[in-house]
Amino acid sequence: GAPGGKVLNGRVRAAAWPGSERSARAPRWIRRLLVLGALLGIVAVLLPWGVSGLGQWLLVADPLEPAKAIVVLSGRVPFRAMEAASIYREGLAPEVWLTKEVVRAEELALGRLGVAVVRDEVYNRQALERLGVKPEAIRLLDDGVWNTVDEMRLIARELARTGGDRVIVVTSKAHSRRVRAAWAAIVGISPRAIVRYARDQPYGGRGWWRNTRDTLDISREVFGLMNVWAGFPVRPDRHPS
Repeated sequence: GAPGGKVLNGRVRAAAWPGSERSARAPRWIRRLLVLGALLGIVAVLLPWGVSGLGQWLLVADPLEPAKAIVVLSGRVPFRAMEAASIYREGLAPEVWLTKEVVRAEELALGRLGVAVVRDEVYNRQALERLGVKPEAIRLLDDGVWNTVDEMRLIARELARTGGDRVIVVTSKAHSRRVRAAWAAIVGISPRAIVRYARDQPYGGRGWWRNTRDTLDISREVFGLMNVWAGFPVRPDRHPS
């Protein structure tokens, strides 16, 4: 009979030889390794597309419609003002509104040193006028803002005060999706914000990781979007110094 075998119902069943269980399990482990290798291969192929696609995903541009005003958000002088002037020349809004940041610690320090500071809103106004926007059509909104959330609330308040139901908001390329998300979270669907980005602004959306400027922009916008989606748990430091 078979060595080490057992008689069961008149048949001999061979006992497992040493190592036979490992031999039986080997194909299963091989299949798992093959599946894991295939998944890693897919990730390796898709990861560059996903990374490069992130920069493009952040860009949003809503269809233009007539609006109460065109708003130039603070920052990235003069590209946002340039885009706003282009929209204004199309006759889509009678006014251009400028937001202004609060006075920062750096500006206060320069003031104490007697150094004149030219603020972004001054440059934006000059750029708008050079590009054909009538001086009387340019309005500087009074309240200073700390961040995008403040800007959205300020614009909504001004629309409510003036009776507008729609505004065109001009921002930078990477910032456009966060502006749309922040407006939806803070203001809702009425009044509406038509979000546009500055087309002439330099931006390496498909290769953003190749330079520090775009890398910092993308990182800030991704974390900013996470903050919006989480309900704004991270608040700005509202101390000028």
